[in-house]
Amino acid sequence: MTINPRIGVGVFVLNPQGQFILGRRQGSHGSGTWALPGGHLELNESFEECAAREVQEETGLEVKDIRFLTATNDIMKAEGKHYVTIFVGCVLQDGSAEPMIMEPEKCSKWEWVTWEQTRSFFQEQSTAEENGSNDFAGRQLFIPILNLFRQRETFDPLVSYGV
Repeated sequence: MTINPRIGVGVFVLNPQGQFILGRRQGSHGSGTWALPGGHLELNESFEECAAREVQEETGLEVKDIRFLTATNDIMKAEGKHYVTIFVGCVLQDGSAEPMIMEPEKCSKWEWVTWEQTRSFFQEQSTAEENGSNDFAGRQLFIPILNLFRQRETFDPLVSYGV
């Protein structure tokens, strides 16, 4: 049986302070890891339409100026999954809006973070993996975000978005 890769869309929702939201996943693959809002691209849907829909469904936020940033190839051997993740950036319609937990079965918490903080989460997780630690207590990132650092070493969502 051949299973083709699926298309996921991850969304950097940028606030006026240059932060974006990460949420703690639950109830599906990657449970317990931190990820961007996003989800599966639906039939006949553009990346931008998918991003706006998923952000609204997951956080209640309205976004604008959605732009393609980059993509990763995400092979999740442990879960038997393979995704191509399309990353887009956007800004809040209302710059002071705060994310809400709209799907508590999928996400337990949203937090505003910087790219530098996210890079430090990646470095801590990578160091623990290199040392063979299975009980890493830090903030674990979802595979597509890990792959941003591994596959796109110079990527920065703010620079890519043009902020």
